[in-house]
Amino acid sequence: MNKPLDLAGLGIGPFNLSIAALLREVPQLHTAFFDRKPQFNWHPGMMLPGVRLQTSYLKDLVTGVAPWSPNSFLNYLVQKGRFYAFMNADLPAVSRAEFADYMAWVADGLGNLHFGRNIQYVDFDGDLFHIHFREETEPVRARNLCLGTGKTPFIPQSCRPWRGDDCFHNMELTLRQPDVAGQRVTVVGGGQSGAEVVLSLLQGDWGRPESIHWLSRRPNFEPLDETPFTNEYFTPGYVDTFHQLPEAQRLTLVENQKLASDGISPDTLEALYQRLYEHRISGGESPRVVLQPHRSLQALAGPAPFQLDIHNALNGERTSSTADRVILCTGFESRLPDYLSAALRQRLETDDHGHLRLASDFQAQWDGPPGRHLYAVNAGRHSHGIADPQMSLMCWRSARIINHLAGETLFPVTGNVGLVDWNGDDPRVATGDDRQSLLALLKSDF
Repeated sequence: MNKPLDLAGLGIGPFNLSIAALLREVPQLHTAFFDRKPQFNWHPGMMLPGVRLQTSYLKDLVTGVAPWSPNSFLNYLVQKGRFYAFMNADLPAVSRAEFADYMAWVADGLGNLHFGRNIQYVDFDGDLFHIHFREETEPVRARNLCLGTGKTPFIPQSCRPWRGDDCFHNMELTLRQPDVAGQRVTVVGGGQSGAEVVLSLLQGDWGRPESIHWLSRRPNFEPLDETPFTNEYFTPGYVDTFHQLPEAQRLTLVENQKLASDGISPDTLEALYQRLYEHRISGGESPRVVLQPHRSLQALAGPAPFQLDIHNALNGERTSSTADRVILCTGFESRLPDYLSAALRQRLETDDHGHLRLASDFQAQWDGPPGRHLYAVNAGRHSHGIADPQMSLMCWRSARIINHLAGETLFPVTGNVGLVDWNGDDPRVATGDDRQSLLALLKSDF
């Protein structure tokens, strides 16, 4: 790689994999993607039995902007000989395990991915980025970067001293395979992951615990809002409108739209409630189950058995409980990658909360020279809205980045609008009753 790359992707998760898969259609760009993992692997510690995606399989790595691509989920099914069986199964959603296998299949077929490359640090010489690897003396040079090393698990401050076999984040769960037989288990976090962990505990996937205690700061165990008009938030037109809003308004909207992207799937809630009901009518045999919404963990004293200090936001009371095992379903947090040199970090613009300021095409704002960009994926929740951390618009964002990098429209990213006029500039609004004009407008979309 003596020749400078047009784009170096740092990290190979689903989002950078989407960019790499679309770049198969753009041989004129010299690109490479790097990851310290030995092979593609998507959250292996979270692959609980039976868990499913919260998005459609059509929202894969490429289909939304390049339905002809051989890297589509449908082509994966055909190549694996499962297309008709998949359709006949009429599944409500694709399992995470199958979608992870699909992405690994795509990764195996791409020549621009480089695994086992541990990034030590990245700096900039005034013209090119230099990517230094721990195993090599010569850096890789690139004109542009795409930061895609993902978010880090959020561990509450009081839990950090006790992180280990008895207190860990749920992303490590299936890797640890804990034996919880006869234990008092507390699950912290009331989102989809928390619900999935509680359901697995009830099913005895790691033995039969003595008790299950589920804490959530949310007012209730609330469902994901996946109704049609809410899903309009996950359309290009809304994201473009959202990006143009003042920062304070964007922050308020993100908070108000939480359950559009961070609720529990109704199917999971129904399965969980049914399991709890069956558990009750069976005589309430072990495990004892306690569900406590409106609670927040204030402190954790260890080592195991842990003493938990819990605040009830509904009535203001403080209570305590004991746990032999604590599983943290507390989500993830964004931060600048550690491998960015101090000098490079200082040149990046951030908002008051430390988030990167991203332009419309997902390039970070910085004081570098023209034609040198740092793109970022999964870093724009506060700049591009709640769709950014989700896979719903993954390939659309990838296409925006590639089009901007190439300086031309290589993939379609406009014209595919929803049914809601967010910005007052939908060309199909106020067209009158003229049938021929309406037909002409409709035809122009295809």
